[in-house]
This record gives sequence, structure tokens and C-alpha cells, in this order.
Amino acid sequence: MPRVVFTSHLTRHVDAPLEHSVDGPDGSTVRGALDAVFARHPVLRGYVVDEQGALRKHVAVFVDAEPIHDRRSLSDAVAGGAEIYVMQALSGGSVA
Repeated sequence: MPRVVFTSHLTRHVDAPLEHSVDGPDGSTVRGALDAVFARHPVLRGYVVDEQGALRKHVAVFVDAEPIHDRRSLSDAVAGGAEIYVMQALSGGSVA
């Protein structure tokens, strides 16, 4: 069963557990795994995906340490024991 892990930074924005296990066929894609988590904790949806269901620009998702390729429909495959990490993307800084 895949495990979905959100960074601790998320607790500043929403009140939900940081780790979630996804049972059954729902976890076969990134979309399925995230939808299973959103069904239990709807407040997470708005932080992670936009109104069309695409990954928000400020969010990065990795499956077993590899960035996902399909940020629009989240169709990347997820193996049974995979770890899906959802984190805020880093941006900004200055050029010297």
C-alpha cells in the first residue's frame, strides 16, 4: 500500500495528519492516492491541487524520490509500496 507524506510546513496552513496510507486500487496512480487522502481530509485538496485538479505551481510531488511527470492529470503510476512525498516547492532568492 502506498504511503503519502506531506511536509511539516503544511501544518502551518491546514490541520491534517502528515502521513497517510492508501489501501486498494486507489493508490495505483498519484491522482488515485491523493484523491483517497482528500476524501478523508478535504482541507488538503485546496493546498495541493487547483480548481481543474492540476498540481499547484508551489507544490512538488515525488514518488520514491523521483519527481512526477504529469502535473496536470497526475497519472504517474504508483507501486504498492511506494512513498509519495508532497512538499512546497522552493522559489525566490536573489542573484548576487
